[in-house]
Amino acid sequence: MKEETSLREEGERLRRLRLLVDVTAQVLSEDEKLTFCEALRLVDAARTAALRLFPDRSDTFELVIRPRLDRIILERFQLPSPNPVN
Repeated sequence: MKEETSLREEGERLRRLRLLVDVTAQVLSEDEKLTFCEALRLVDAARTAALRLFPDRSDTFELVIRPRLDRIILERFQLPSPNPVN
C-alpha cells in the first residue's frame, strides 16, 4: 500500500514537472515582450522549481530539460548555436 502511494506521488510530481517545462517553453516561445535576461531567469526559475520536485535530479534537468529550453532561447533571440569544444 505504501509503495502504491509512493508511486502515485511520484507520478503527480512528474505530471507537475511536465506542466512546468511545457509552460516555460511556451512562454519562452510566445511572449513577445520577454527580454533575453528575463528568459534566462525564467529557465533558472524552472530549474529551481524542478529541483523542489526532484531534489536529487539536478543532472537530469541539465541533460534533458535545459537543452530544450536553451534551444528555444537561441531560436527566439536568433543567437548562433555554440560550437562544441573538441
